[in-house]
Amino acid sequence: MPGTSRPPGDAHGLVSALMRRLAARGVAGDAGEVAAPAADSTDCAQGQTPSPPRLIDLCAVWDPGVFLPAAGWKRASGFARRRLNEAETLNSVQEAQLEQLETARPRRPGSRERGPELRMARQQPPPWVHTAFLLCLLSLSGAIEIPMDPSIQNELSQPPTITKQSVKDHIVDPRDNILIECEAKGNPAPSFHWTRNSRFFNIAKDPRVSMRRRSGTLVIDFRSGGRPEEYEGEYQCFARNKFGTALSNRIRLQVSKSPLWPKENLDPVVVQEGAPLTLQCNPPPGLPSPVIFWMSSSMEPITQDKRVSQGHNGDLYFSNVMLQDMQTDYSCNARFHFTHTIQQKNAFTLKVLTNNPYNDSSLRNHPDMYSARGVAERTPSFMYPQGTASSQMVLRGMDLVLECIASGVPTPDIAWYKKGGDLPSDKAKFENFNKALRITNVSEEDSGEYFCLASNKMGSIRHTISVRVKAAPYWLDEPKNLILAPGEDGRLVCRANGNPKPTVQWMVNGEPLQSAPPNPNREVAGDTIIFRDTQISSRAVYQCNTSNEHGYLLANAFVSVLDVPPRMLSPRNQLIRVILYNRTRLDCPFFGSPIPTLRWFKNGQGSNLDGGNYHVYENGSLEIKMIRKEDQGIYTCVATNILGKAENQVRLEVKDPTRIYRMPEDQVAKRGTTVQLECRVKHDPSLKLTVSWLKDDEPLYIGNRMKKEDDSLTIFGVAERDQGSYTCVASTELDQDLAKAHLTVLADQATPTNRLAALPKGRPDRPRDLELTDLAERSVRLTWIPGDDNNSPITDYVVQFEEDQFQPGVWHDHSKFPGSVNSAVLQLSPYVNYQFRVIAINEVGSSHPSLPSERYRTSGAPPESNPTDVKGEGTRKNNMEITWTPMNATSAFGPNLRYIVKWRRRETRETWNNVTVWGSRYVVGQTPVYVPYEIRVQAENDFGKGPEPDTVIGYSGEDSYTNNQADIATQGWFIGLMCAIALLVLILLIVCFIKRSRGGKYPVREKKDVPLGPEDPKEEDGSFDYSDEDNKPLQGSQTSLDGTIKQQESDDSLVDYGEGGEGQFNEDGSFIGQYTVKKDKEETEGNESSEATSPVNAIYSLA
Repeated sequence: MPGTSRPPGDAHGLVSALMRRLAARGVAGDAGEVAAPAADSTDCAQGQTPSPPRLIDLCAVWDPGVFLPAAGWKRASGFARRRLNEAETLNSVQEAQLEQLETARPRRPGSRERGPELRMARQQPPPWVHTAFLLCLLSLSGAIEIPMDPSIQNELSQPPTITKQSVKDHIVDPRDNILIECEAKGNPAPSFHWTRNSRFFNIAKDPRVSMRRRSGTLVIDFRSGGRPEEYEGEYQCFARNKFGTALSNRIRLQVSKSPLWPKENLDPVVVQEGAPLTLQCNPPPGLPSPVIFWMSSSMEPITQDKRVSQGHNGDLYFSNVMLQDMQTDYSCNARFHFTHTIQQKNAFTLKVLTNNPYNDSSLRNHPDMYSARGVAERTPSFMYPQGTASSQMVLRGMDLVLECIASGVPTPDIAWYKKGGDLPSDKAKFENFNKALRITNVSEEDSGEYFCLASNKMGSIRHTISVRVKAAPYWLDEPKNLILAPGEDGRLVCRANGNPKPTVQWMVNGEPLQSAPPNPNREVAGDTIIFRDTQISSRAVYQCNTSNEHGYLLANAFVSVLDVPPRMLSPRNQLIRVILYNRTRLDCPFFGSPIPTLRWFKNGQGSNLDGGNYHVYENGSLEIKMIRKEDQGIYTCVATNILGKAENQVRLEVKDPTRIYRMPEDQVAKRGTTVQLECRVKHDPSLKLTVSWLKDDEPLYIGNRMKKEDDSLTIFGVAERDQGSYTCVASTELDQDLAKAHLTVLADQATPTNRLAALPKGRPDRPRDLELTDLAERSVRLTWIPGDDNNSPITDYVVQFEEDQFQPGVWHDHSKFPGSVNSAVLQLSPYVNYQFRVIAINEVGSSHPSLPSERYRTSGAPPESNPTDVKGEGTRKNNMEITWTPMNATSAFGPNLRYIVKWRRRETRETWNNVTVWGSRYVVGQTPVYVPYEIRVQAENDFGKGPEPDTVIGYSGEDSYTNNQADIATQGWFIGLMCAIALLVLILLIVCFIKRSRGGKYPVREKKDVPLGPEDPKEEDGSFDYSDEDNKPLQGSQTSLDGTIKQQESDDSLVDYGEGGEGQFNEDGSFIGQYTVKKDKEETEGNESSEATSPVNAIYSLA
């Protein structure tokens, strides 16, 4: 019907049916019918760029009466394009009028004349043509995307875009300064201003208010006084440059409140045992609402069960009161979020009247406790909600909480039901001892009637709750930034839903669209703005505000008109090396406005490369599905639009694969013998070859009993510990090949006791006649015929597989089975072209692999896992490199495996940035220094996306000064210099200690009648030389000439410090004289020379 839109699936089916119809005809029939090729009919409907000449007929434009197969959308006249935009609403009369207008319309200079070969009968085209044209219009009207390249981002003019803002309901702590965030980007950088309560907020007049530099964020400072409550209100930020104005949400600023509980004296609550009771909390109204919990006045928590529990309103409910409830008091507590304070209400005390005053604890576990205590049994009745029916409204996306609390003796059980259906098991859960039903993330289908059933042995009652689901506005189609080339058409769409249905209001640069200057190239049609023949002057920022009584949504979308000649974004003259028969992709990222057309050429000649072994992607990459020797050469990509062209070259070199042509073989060796494992490799001579060995899949340590050569590994004097599997790994920088063999070491054997043991044993023969049966989507049965076991029973079978997409020719272990079976069901992964072989194993070794089975390809599916080892690390101070371990062939699950990389700054409400990557790394540029980021990497193939990925925390680069400091601290010369300085300081400390020691007391030989030896020189004035501390006697003793020890009277005699023992004393006993000992210069020099060999004396000489 006119004015209605078809679902995308219907459009796709219509185009497919159309193409089948045209293919069946093969040629044009009656006037107005056009022949079209049958290939690739879906590309246009799916929004892909047509690649000539395959889609040119389907995506051609019907200019009145003329079919333009080669023109495409961009070369059709503006009037014809407008006709296609309105194709579904035009009746035949209007079409005829437009035909006449177009005929009379003067042709612009330079427009293409319609050749007679393309002119067709002047009549209405068939309806399917209008539909096909409309689908092509929808697919080709996508906006230009600006690449993330900083050089382009900084060069192109761009209207403002809000990048960060505070939440709509912004509650702040009154003890802190107020921060209202607003950040935006644009080129030139935008300026900011604010409104408060819809009036201009003059920041310059308030000394407490400031705006951050290069940002619109408001800071309200209360360090010098002021009341935060004075600044409550509704704020809105405006970011403006010469191309337009963007708006933030209307931010409602409120100051957190935690009022005190009103003081009150509570009388004891008197209640009969078995009666119901409600203790009301009535907390003071806080902002946000406080968290309620019940405790005793001694801060012990109140034990809750199905008899005693707290309701969602904070009240404490007793389905029936028992005598033991008197043992404590009950206090309601309110915890306030921002102030982190807990306020306690005066406690309730209970006085329970009972017919049985003895509180016998043994009765608590009595099977009929109430009868034992003389409490009359009662049928249930509802304490909350009251009555038999109530209603409740909940907003879409919120949690619905339904509550039923009942009294009765015995305590009733609660059960929940929904009329006319079951409870949503994936979203419903029971809380508070089944008294509450919570349904998370409510949607419209959750509306209806729910009822709770309260029952005990005396009877049952029920309460019906009618649930109505309303909805604040939510996006169906949020307007996106529109970047067009001059003369192009486009549209902004703002579609939202809600209950009640929201209204849509358009604004431009913050002003209602109705009051904006008229624009003949702009037309508003409800939730859509259509732009035709846009020019540079059409740049602006449009706002869509959709609202109902439950909330609003505000979105900014700018219209930018760019006129940019093509430019290449990748380094020039790249070299790509690839192994023969592999798949490769040559990238050629480009940008321009209008969107350039990209073509590939080889060796500067020939036609455009596309089709067959080549495939060109929308982003300009050229995929070569299977590399051959003749594919080597120079590939040129050329991007062209009406403003010019740009080109880049990629040189492709094809290398021979690395192959082990003589593999190591399984061997059985006696202990002490020599074993040689061969591994001869053929590789491309221009690549560096590395051969390494693994033992039991771990790197092999080459000890002195082993010798590794280029083509073999030799083990001398084989021991039991050498037994195991040996893998030869031959690798270059582009590929690798490996081969495995098993070495069995035999110990000294006793004489065989039976004929079988006496027979020579060998490795089993290879299995044969492999057959695939029971073919299923994710499994297959493999059957084989065992080979001869050669006098050693087969212990195991190893099934290996090979796939021809990611690693053709490389065999991987799939599973292992006991030697008693010859048939097994193999579990398979999606989208793998399997080929199997079987290896038999006995105690001697492994057989040669069987001949391969036939191939079996499984169907594709979205990935079931995501890449592992996701990291985010800065390689420079202004970037962050995101890396991960790519997925292998058996986890790809489909063609064109790629990764959706998302990132955003941690602890912000920024939207996720995302990009699709084909490799295993992506570099985010222009990041702040050392800032944490949330990172997600999700796998995607042509069948869909993988599961939601885990969030990983990464960090942008650190400041280079810090890194340089860290680098210096790890340099060897720096460490050596520090050690030398430390040694020099130590020597100086020793010298200072020695100098200090010389100024103290020193042991001196007494001048008694002790004869001097020749080694004890004495001056004429009677002074003695100091003895070396290393050679001085024990304290309090003196060495005599004959070697005996004689006790000294005192080592501290001041007489010893005088000259010749003639020291003088005052009357009070104080010493008069000098604390010096004279030495002859010659004697001192003699001592120094005699002690030169001592390290200690060397230090003395320094002093």
